[in-house]
Amino acid sequence: MRFRTGDVARVETTWKQFVPSAVLHDVDPRRFYFDWQSAELGGVSLVRYDLAAEVRSTAEPEDQFLACRVDGPDAQVRSDRSELDAGRPWLSDGTRVHAKWERGARVTALIFERAFLQRLAQQISGDDTVSLHATDLAPRTANAARAWDRMFAYLEQSVDSLDDVDGGGEVLRSELARHAAATTLATFSTTGQLHRHRPTQTTPAPATVRRALDFIAENAHRPITVDDIASAVHISTRGLQYAFRRALDTTPAECLKRARLDGAHRDLRSGAPSTVAAVARKWGFSHPSRFAVAYRESFGVLPSVTAATHRR
Repeated sequence: MRFRTGDVARVETTWKQFVPSAVLHDVDPRRFYFDWQSAELGGVSLVRYDLAAEVRSTAEPEDQFLACRVDGPDAQVRSDRSELDAGRPWLSDGTRVHAKWERGARVTALIFERAFLQRLAQQISGDDTVSLHATDLAPRTANAARAWDRMFAYLEQSVDSLDDVDGGGEVLRSELARHAAATTLATFSTTGQLHRHRPTQTTPAPATVRRALDFIAENAHRPITVDDIASAVHISTRGLQYAFRRALDTTPAECLKRARLDGAHRDLRSGAPSTVAAVARKWGFSHPSRFAVAYRESFGVLPSVTAATHRR
């Protein structure tokens, strides 16, 4: 699908077809210009648009993974808890991401159906119990970010020729979708732990669990407890424990521990001057030996190895 328009309402209507949570705030219609291109690849949608206007936008994907890059001379991107590098792609499967610009920007995005991306992760890992969740919005490395950009450019060039392929290029379309998913999984950090699937629930518990996971992600660096998590999502501690068991076959305490290990992992990979013990304390691990054991179980190496590998 391709079109150009000066109709502000059509922008949000079109974007909501792909990301229902997307909202545009304070669009300046006096300098408005919108050039849209999108393609469906089966399990993933490719979107690229140029939007010339003063824009404030928010996306909070649900049952989707949104991999996106906002490129503009004054573009700014942030989540509710941190600033993001507008020159690199980011990945969210529920965390709110806000973008703003005044002089125009190009947005490139891949919108994955959660079931599709999770199924590929299961195939790659060889374990059909993997439950996928983004653990960090930012790419693993600068090289990984550049690889994602190259992949997107390749997809754009390839989808232009799909209509010329016999049968609509269904095989090629499927291979492009797989390539997009595999590169995205390699670019961003996702859950390393394996969680057992439970039958789909018919109660509001999954939404409660998602809100609890968001609270954990945003506050893992603080001295929060399981009681704090339950209070934040307006449920009893026992109810929260039950909801996590039903939805993830794990506990809120284990998810909090995992979030803190992921935070320590990011800090050690950043190369910032600090000791392993200081990083451990920052993320709530008071016993260095226990931290080292848990870290190695999660990432396959001791924390000192990660620190040494990425030291500046």
